[in-house]
Amino acid sequence: MFHTLRKLTAVAAACLVLSGCKSELFTDLSEREANQVIAALMSEGIPASKSASRGDGVTVMIDQSRFAEAIEILNARGLPSDKYDSFGDVFEKDGLVSSPMEERARYIYALSQELSRTIAEIDGVLSARIHVVLPETDMLGRDFKPSSASVIIRHLDDAPVANFTSQIRLLVSNSIEGLVFDYVTVVAVPAEAKDVAAGTGPILQDVLGVWVHPNSVGRLWVIVGSVGGVAGLALVLLGVQSLSRQRRGRDDDFDLAS
Repeated sequence: MFHTLRKLTAVAAACLVLSGCKSELFTDLSEREANQVIAALMSEGIPASKSASRGDGVTVMIDQSRFAEAIEILNARGLPSDKYDSFGDVFEKDGLVSSPMEERARYIYALSQELSRTIAEIDGVLSARIHVVLPETDMLGRDFKPSSASVIIRHLDDAPVANFTSQIRLLVSNSIEGLVFDYVTVVAVPAEAKDVAAGTGPILQDVLGVWVHPNSVGRLWVIVGSVGGVAGLALVLLGVQSLSRQRRGRDDDFDLAS
């Protein structure tokens, strides 16, 4: 009897686990990045939690069934933010001697990363990439080619990034030696409009006094049904066991009387 009860309890526990499976959404985030991701998801009605990663980073966990929805929401908001290398990261001392060509390539890459990070800080900008072209210098002054740069910005649809195009071109031209304003190109691309808007999460539903996301209603009823079913079966089994004991007791008393 108790063996059967334990089996039923195990089945109910398995249902609870399967109904609320957690999945890693992002790993190795900073504390600030993890908080931004969790805040964005919770504002849209998606519960999220965080835990320490193996290293120094933070892992964000969500319900596995909401994974695709969470990715769509975060992509629309440009979260987590792109990570850019600094000059210190690119030119970190490794004890090796680099060739002039390698040093130049690393310098151009570091310069692009630093400028991309600066532009990404503008309100409404989701991501920014800068491609810098610094031609080799001809010592004799022949075949001169000017420096140039291309800036690609992905921004929120309602962000007035186009109004700052001139300022962005001026910033880039003043940050790169030998680059003039006319050789800086800025392309601003608005992000696709999503049905999910910032801060306007779905309407939650009241189920047995608990406010849940519409997509989680069915899962909640599975949990309630599993727990209720196990509890009902447990009561029936306990009742049967009690009646069986009482019957055995009466039989024993009858045998003693005989």
